[in-house]
Order: sequence, then structure tokens, then C-alpha cells
Amino acid sequence: MSKPIDAIIIGTGVIGTATAFEMAKAGYKTLSLDRNTQIGHGSTAGSCAIIRMHYSTFDGTAFAWEGYHYWRDWADYLGLPVGEELAQFKECGCLVMKTAGNDYLVKHMENSAALDCPFEEWGPDQITDRLPVYELQSYTPPKRQDQPGFGEPNGDHIRGGVYWPRAGYVTDPALSSQNLAAAARLHGADFRMGVEVVEILQENGRVQGVKLADGGEIHAPIVINVAGPGSAIINEMAGVTDEMTIKTRPLRQEVVHVPSPEGFNFEENGTIVSDSDIALYCRPEQGNNILVGSEDPECDPHHWTENDTDYDRDFTDQWTTQALRYGQRVPSLGIPSKMRGVVDLYDASTDWIPIYDKTSVAGYYMACGTSGNQYKNAPIAAKMMAALVTYCEAGNDHDSDPLTFTLPYTGKDINVGFYSRKRPINEESSFSVLG
Repeated sequence: MSKPIDAIIIGTGVIGTATAFEMAKAGYKTLSLDRNTQIGHGSTAGSCAIIRMHYSTFDGTAFAWEGYHYWRDWADYLGLPVGEELAQFKECGCLVMKTAGNDYLVKHMENSAALDCPFEEWGPDQITDRLPVYELQSYTPPKRQDQPGFGEPNGDHIRGGVYWPRAGYVTDPALSSQNLAAAARLHGADFRMGVEVVEILQENGRVQGVKLADGGEIHAPIVINVAGPGSAIINEMAGVTDEMTIKTRPLRQEVVHVPSPEGFNFEENGTIVSDSDIALYCRPEQGNNILVGSEDPECDPHHWTENDTDYDRDFTDQWTTQALRYGQRVPSLGIPSKMRGVVDLYDASTDWIPIYDKTSVAGYYMACGTSGNQYKNAPIAAKMMAALVTYCEAGNDHDSDPLTFTLPYTGKDINVGFYSRKRPINEESSFSVLG
């Protein structure tokens, strides 16, 4: 007779599959469910998969620096058989431009220094030595292409930046989810794809499992919502949204792919760049391309969607705005006539900091609001979620006595209440994809 299911995990993106892996290693019999037919083919597949360390909050920095170590040691972390195809981590570094808008990165450097996370301060010459196609005129405040003054420098210049050498990106984010699922299966985890959850079953204030669109029911004493942009709908099914001061909603995003300027191999010699002067971030992309995303300035409108299925998947003038704004920094950039890139959704929280928490429904947990800046943290977030479930299922009240979780690599203690669904809005957040 097969072992009864201990925990149902809704979602097989990178955080969902990492949660299945960590829960299975902790001894739980898990079953992961997803409406998609392939693991990792929700919003994770469209992720920029950037692994960075810089955050404006100490807890965010500690979490991200911890998360880096799992990607660095990806094969050892997974423990899969030799010969398994693995997602690759490219450690190309990350340069962040110093601007008045990010307070010249004072907090970011303080946080990194306190955690022994390496960084370097670069002057303009170091920036252009690494990126000779860059020009450092200032254009802030960033504008859209239809606004007066678009493309006109303001007379100032970028004075320098901070470089985090350990940062990088994962070449195939969907494959990273599939790697995690394969590792989870080695510990007894199961996965069912192409099924849709339509109800969270409850009785006497305790979760009982889920009901599927085909009428079938799956029973388990624990349900974890890791549904990405669909998380808000799942939370509504569970009846827990009224207790949440921090909400989540699906946010439509466009990411631009453009070819590297002629004569410079950005894939081999470039780096991740966060540039709030033009409100864009970029990273190298396969085929000697550059991936360019918005840092959500006021001039770029937010396109919230009602759900995670009905949204415009075509490029808009936002694509052109991002390409042209990046062309301000890289004047030799060739803007292709054919739009290329990704249109997908973020699962964004009110303050862009994720929710890793229990709820008032016993046995119902959530790892939500993670899109845009939590891909990098999937392994450590999942390890923390497994610890949180164990803590709460042992009878502890995480709301009144939050779990303290020790980060295994760095030894730092994290108050998991920092990620509470009931927290006040964190005013230290950048309220953007930067986190």
C-alpha cells in the first residue's frame, strides 16, 4: 500500500519544485499539482533567472547571499546521478550604477559588508573598461519614448557603481525546476501535471486537501500554495485573503532581447547591469544577445491582470521604450526590426517582498509574491518553508512566536516573521523588481 500523502504542493515552478525537494528530504510524502503539462513551464520559464546579492534590506541581502551558494554548488545540492542534464549557472557578476535614487548604494554595501559578501566599488573608467560599448551620460528621470525630453541627457554623468562578482544567471530556468523535481522524486515526491485545483477542502478550521476541476479529490493534512501568478486565486479559494495586509496580484511584464553591438561579445564579456538612471536591468543572453527588463519606474505603467490566464501575450510599445532607453546607454546598439523577447507575469506582492507564511487555516501555507526577484532564493526559501511547516505542525504559533531560521551556509539567523502575510508594508523596499 502506498504511503498516504502528507502535503500537497500547488505549483511546479522553481520555488514549488524546490519546496517539494526540501519537504521530501525532511520526510514528508509530497504530491505536487500543476495546471501546466510540463514542470517549470509557468512563469519560471519566462524568468530572467538572475542570481544577485544586492538588496536594500539586511534580511533580503542575507537570504540572497545564502541562496547563491546553492546555485554555485548546484550538482552537489541536487544529488542527481552523474550524466543528468543540469541547468547551468553563469557567474558573470552584477554591476549596479550609483544614483541618487538608490542613495548611491550605501545600504547595499553596508549589508554586504556585514555578511562578508564580496563587492567592489567601480569608478567610471572601470565601468567602461568592462563595458566599452557603454556611455555614462545621465538621463534621469527615465522617460517613455512619447514623453518630452526622451533621449536627451540631463548634463550629469554616472559617477560610479558597485560590482558584485559572485552574481550571475541560470541559462535554462525551466530545466532548473525539472532538476529539482527529479531530485525530489529520489526522495519519494510525486507530481501530477495537467490538473487544476478548484477548491481547498477544509473542515473545522483545518485543511483537508483539494478538489480538482475533474471532480476528483485529493486528501492531505497540509497544502502549500506555490502557484506563482495564480497564487491570489488559490488564496481566495482558501478564504484567507481578508487576514492578509500584504496581497499578491499577477503583473504583466515585457523583457526585450536585442543583439550585442557589433564588435563586442556581451555574452562572453558582459555582466548583469542594474541601471536606475535609465530604469533598466540587463544580462547576457545566449547567442550573443542582451536581455533587457524594466526596473518599474513611474513612467512605465503597471499592467495588472485579473488572473494568470487571460492577458495580452503580444509585445506593445513598452518593448520599444525599453530598447530605446537601453540605446541611450549603448549608442551602438542595433535595434532589430523584429521584436524578440518574453511577455509573462510576475506574482507581485504589495511591497515586492515575498510571503512565506502559515495562515489561519491550520495546515494551509503559502509561498507567494515571489516573481521577479525570488528565483535566486528558491532553494533556501524552500528549506525555510519546510522548517516553517514542521514548526507549525508541531503546535507552535508562528504569528505570535515567529520561527527563527538559521541559514545553513552563512550561519545567520532569520526571523521568518519578516515574510509574514500580516506584516506592515516594508518602506525599505524599492517597490520594484529590484526587491
